[in-house]
Amino acid sequence: MAGLRLGPLLRQVDWKTGESVTVWVETDRACVAEVICDDGARGSARTWQVAGHHYALVRVEGLRPGKEVAYRVLLDGDRVWPLDSPPDGTGALPVSTIRTPVPGSGDEVRVAFGSCRWAAPPSGAGTRLSSRAHVHDPVGPDALDTLAHRLATDPAAQRPDVLLLLGDQVYADETSDSTRAWIATRRDLDEPPGDQVTDFEEYAHLYYESWLDPEVRWLLSSVPSCMIFDDHDVIDDWNTSETWLDGMRRTGWWHERITAGLMSYWVYQHLGNLSPAELDADPLLAAIAGSDDGTALLREFAERADADPGSTRWSYRRDFGRTRVLMVDSRAARVLPEQERAMLDAGSAAWLREQALSEPEDCDHLLIGTSLPWLLPPAIHDTEQWNAALCAGRRGERWARIGEKLRQAGDLEHWAAFPESFDDLTDLVRQVGSGPHAPAGVFVLSGDVHHAYVAEPRWRGEDRPQSRVLQLTCSPVHNSVPATMKAGFRFGWSPFGRWVGRALARHGRVRPPEIDWRRSGGPWFGNQLMTLSLRGRRARLRLDRADREGGGTARLSTVYEDDVT
Repeated sequence: MAGLRLGPLLRQVDWKTGESVTVWVETDRACVAEVICDDGARGSARTWQVAGHHYALVRVEGLRPGKEVAYRVLLDGDRVWPLDSPPDGTGALPVSTIRTPVPGSGDEVRVAFGSCRWAAPPSGAGTRLSSRAHVHDPVGPDALDTLAHRLATDPAAQRPDVLLLLGDQVYADETSDSTRAWIATRRDLDEPPGDQVTDFEEYAHLYYESWLDPEVRWLLSSVPSCMIFDDHDVIDDWNTSETWLDGMRRTGWWHERITAGLMSYWVYQHLGNLSPAELDADPLLAAIAGSDDGTALLREFAERADADPGSTRWSYRRDFGRTRVLMVDSRAARVLPEQERAMLDAGSAAWLREQALSEPEDCDHLLIGTSLPWLLPPAIHDTEQWNAALCAGRRGERWARIGEKLRQAGDLEHWAAFPESFDDLTDLVRQVGSGPHAPAGVFVLSGDVHHAYVAEPRWRGEDRPQSRVLQLTCSPVHNSVPATMKAGFRFGWSPFGRWVGRALARHGRVRPPEIDWRRSGGPWFGNQLMTLSLRGRRARLRLDRADREGGGTARLSTVYEDDVT
């Protein structure tokens, strides 16, 4: 009998028709995976194999728009989901359900987002809910766990229509005690890269550790998700600079790390981001699904994607009624030679511009998801622009060498560290927000920086957008925030920090950007999620933080809420 190793993950819900979804599963052997809904809608797919693991992406057709329906997963005809409940049923997780929209109804769209999630320590809860799973968690309650608990126990709680996970879904370079112990059974931890992951099997283990958490597993089975990677999905500072990359390529382990990282990302995250039409047109998926073993095919693809960033595009578009989401790869698409540095290769940049500007009459809100904030605390922005100028040689070779050391030591590799790309994104946002069909809101959604804030730009000239433009940053979902980091970010927003940043920019001979920005909310620290609720041309923003209560239970507390359009 085939077993379910991981999943199900509800990935795509078709907002054009409200009649189909895609569901991702991993099984323990080759089989036929089937998803059957209580209203009779169903779909099936035969699994395909990569590195000894078996996967399927099942398309379910025939759903009824505007309904919520329970579903179950069968493998070779045997039910494997929902999992068996505890005998008395007390505290059991609810059944997984699919909610479908009514196309053209103008219903509210709720988009929840965040980034940076260490796997929560095991709760031992099995299929039971456990509001006390966070009692001994050293970094506090997991915001995804806590959201799942709220949705599972409160019938009146508003379920997000989509969950945007903006990077660092797994940490390949910061493994848990249990994962380190498991890796030690496979190889010598005294050999580089030590307790960091090295190959596809170890990446698969990270996803098991993260997504088998009972509450998170249920959440991902019932709330559609969109994902994009950031650096820790591969390694801290991934693609910081050409010098950094040259150093990594000289090691004996980097090639396997990056290859396995991209292979596992394609399987566990990227495929589920794609629409049915994109899946049908994907030659790699067709080749792997039609082969006995797709490992060599996927390895070749990953090696090519690493060697030539322009050979593939990880960025993608999703439409939720009249809300458009553009998820942008700001890691693998980078161009690194010093005099050509760009956050996005030419093809990715052209795709972003085309998707942002196309069909403006069909878009009430544009959401640009990029793991790295476009607008940083001003002192940090100016520091990164100064550093970029030094590394480019604007103050001579000696300063260029110093600049590269500072860049790698200080993680100075956000949009500000790619000045032309920062300017291009700024100009694109201005163009989108101008004209007779400008959306009500242009929101840049980001994570990475382990605090949350709202920043609003103001254009210096007369050519200003009509749309409300905001940088919305939310991080972490579940991670540590050291006191020194908190102090540094507060300094970055302070008047004195601005003065220091401007002094550095003058030293680097950096021209001022065409915008200025101020923080209109935050900074907030802790494990947290933001939610945008969008109806017509109105948008409301809420920030929820996972807090411990008396007795060690956890709940989401709303710390900020405001209308943003």
